[in-house]
Amino acid sequence: MLHRPTLPHVRRPADTARPEPAQPALPVVNSRPEKGLTAAQAEARTKAGLTNQAPRGTSKTEGQILRDNLFTFFNLVFVVLAACLFAVGSYLNAGFLGVVVCNAVIGIVQQLRAKHTIDQLTLLAAHKVRCVRDGTICLLPSEELVRDDIVEFTAGEQICADAVVRTGTAQANEALITGEADAVEKGPGDVLRSGSFLISGRCRAQLTHVGADSYANRLAEEARAGHTVPKGEMMRSLDKLIRFIGIALVPLGILMFFNQFAALDMTLRDAVEATVASLVGMIPEGLYLLTSVALAVSMIRLARRKVLAQDMNCIETLARVDVLCVDKTGTITENRMEAGEPQLLDESWTMAGVETVLRSLYADAEPDNDTARALCRRFVGEGGERWQRTATVPFSSAWKWSAATFREHGSFVVGAPDVVAGPRARELRLEMESYLERGCRLLLLAAYDGRPDPKTGLDPQKLRFLALLPLTNRVRAQAPRTFRYFEDQGVAIKVISGDNPLTVSRVARQAGVAGAENFVDATTLHTPEALAEAAERCTVFGRVTPDQKRQLVRAMQAAGHTVAMTGDGVNDVLALKDADCGIAMASGAQAASQVAQLVLLDSDFSGLPAVVAEGRRVINNIQRSAALYLVKNLFSFTFTLAALFITLPYPLQPIQLTLIAAVTIGIPSFVLALEPNHELVRGRFLPNVLRAALPGGLTDLVLVLALEGVAAAFDMPYEMLSTLTTLVMLGVGLAVLWRVCRPFTPTHTALWVGMLVLAVAGVALFGRALDLVVPGRQECLVLLIFWAVIPYVLRLLTKTVEALHTLWRRHRAA
Repeated sequence: MLHRPTLPHVRRPADTARPEPAQPALPVVNSRPEKGLTAAQAEARTKAGLTNQAPRGTSKTEGQILRDNLFTFFNLVFVVLAACLFAVGSYLNAGFLGVVVCNAVIGIVQQLRAKHTIDQLTLLAAHKVRCVRDGTICLLPSEELVRDDIVEFTAGEQICADAVVRTGTAQANEALITGEADAVEKGPGDVLRSGSFLISGRCRAQLTHVGADSYANRLAEEARAGHTVPKGEMMRSLDKLIRFIGIALVPLGILMFFNQFAALDMTLRDAVEATVASLVGMIPEGLYLLTSVALAVSMIRLARRKVLAQDMNCIETLARVDVLCVDKTGTITENRMEAGEPQLLDESWTMAGVETVLRSLYADAEPDNDTARALCRRFVGEGGERWQRTATVPFSSAWKWSAATFREHGSFVVGAPDVVAGPRARELRLEMESYLERGCRLLLLAAYDGRPDPKTGLDPQKLRFLALLPLTNRVRAQAPRTFRYFEDQGVAIKVISGDNPLTVSRVARQAGVAGAENFVDATTLHTPEALAEAAERCTVFGRVTPDQKRQLVRAMQAAGHTVAMTGDGVNDVLALKDADCGIAMASGAQAASQVAQLVLLDSDFSGLPAVVAEGRRVINNIQRSAALYLVKNLFSFTFTLAALFITLPYPLQPIQLTLIAAVTIGIPSFVLALEPNHELVRGRFLPNVLRAALPGGLTDLVLVLALEGVAAAFDMPYEMLSTLTTLVMLGVGLAVLWRVCRPFTPTHTALWVGMLVLAVAGVALFGRALDLVVPGRQECLVLLIFWAVIPYVLRLLTKTVEALHTLWRRHRAA
């Protein structure tokens, strides 16, 4: 049965006509807005399941983490290959299962650890909602709200469940759910849809649909039914690689077994061992694990810095950011704004009269932005005359002014001088200039002949200028060092603000922003072309509307930039959502934190360099480590193809590949993946990795094919060929690791020497278990010759690959 609140004159938008899910049979209670539900009524709704609990969270459950690490395609392949080895009695060669188990355990432990850390941080970052229960206002997490609760919403808050306004007026922005950025007036009887947010005003509303039944959650479920959260370029590349390998394994495995068993007349056991070895060599068994673990560890590191990563993909995006858009207030400057002494503009008015107007304007309403709070602290005290208000126009970033009408005293407007006064602002140029030069923000207080209406706008000729109101924010002490870091790292800074462009430019210059003298007034950018040109040319943008912020972000993205956006206000929400990586300050508007991928819980902009460095560290190191994995995969894939055409035995056993992979890939990759690396990430992941891995893989192929020829010429037994191949591939792996470790640091030196010692120890101590035989004098000479040529072959193939890459780039450019 479908229940709706029986409220009078409810106006509903047309698109809510979609079928709504039935809720448990519990009567609707239309309690008074000042009383709300009783504790008993709230408890009854909680027991009936009418809570605002989201249908499912963004993080994986413990069960999903276990499933995703255990029941994978490659784990299934490894089990099947191990079963084949068991069937022919080759138990020791199934030792790769130990690596598979270790991989799964490490992945599960690290991801569970990351989940626990992020869940705790999410709980810490959760915003509380003002709810009226038993006549008192209490702060509750949104998940604890129930249907029919009376909730008080103010500017900057996101609507957490469908509701109907009972008292008060406000303006809502529904762009996050409808795409329309225009403000929508909301009064008693109007519907507030979950997912929208208030940009001005204050109201009390009754929740009508909560949890999975809310509008936003139903839209989200529909979206999830046909779409998945888009992955970053790196993860998409890995998915493509693994999909390709997965498709190729089955036919190659069948052909390889036929080649070894029938064409080379091997025994069943030898043919199975060779086939399994070739297939195991093609699988990058630790690469996906390495990526998942590195990202999980990165999220934990960010959490320790009080940074909540709401989307793992944003870590990769951070590494590629080359443009950072910042707001002035709360980012470059401190959050707290201070109001200075008013400057009178009308000789017939006294300072006491101006203070009375300001006290009356701000005394009867709770301030909902930094400017209003600063003026309240300065002009609203316990005493003093206050006029009776008859009408109010709340501040909105769409029109940048607020107004009130008082009985027997008329109307008064406060807002940005150039916006309020329009063409008459030039009359105030001399008075404003000295303040703007000091980086002050200015407001104009003016009497208005008539009733101010944002729909029709202000008539400048009806204004009587009373006073200029200077406000200041101190530049954060760490701001110059922060911006210097980004300049050194090749990240361009764009300061986007709703304030006067000259003021913003002066503040940006004080903060050390390079190019701060290149500023523009966004009100002069009337076409998309003009805005796009300014996005490339200018550093500081003033008088920017919320929709223009979004357009600027899109223009920079269209120019090929990866854009991060920081913000803390409702005017930043649309830009935060559209940026490649949105970064919100937790102390700001709730809506900003809800749409951002990263939330700075301590609201400290100076922590951003460490956040960006963390993104670069993890992606650069994954890219470097991935090249180690693909050396083995490229060799095994290309040699298998070659063996099918020229009928060669696969010269390695699965257990020998396990030693090679552990010494030259597995251990080094995990060490390298966790070290500092703050270079800007360039290019695409898979081409970069393939270009780095191809010389090593081809070196393996060339030398092993040469060994096959030598073995055939000298009639070497298969065991000797297998031994020499293992030792040569260990040499190539260590040579590739040498290149990866450059420049050598103490850590890199210890790593390379340690892997050399481990390789020697593994061969010496476990040679028999690895099916290695002791080479004779002739074989030792062959081995020494092959080891000696490894650096030269590797260098030659590296130059060849780079030359081909350069030719390809020139071809594409042409």
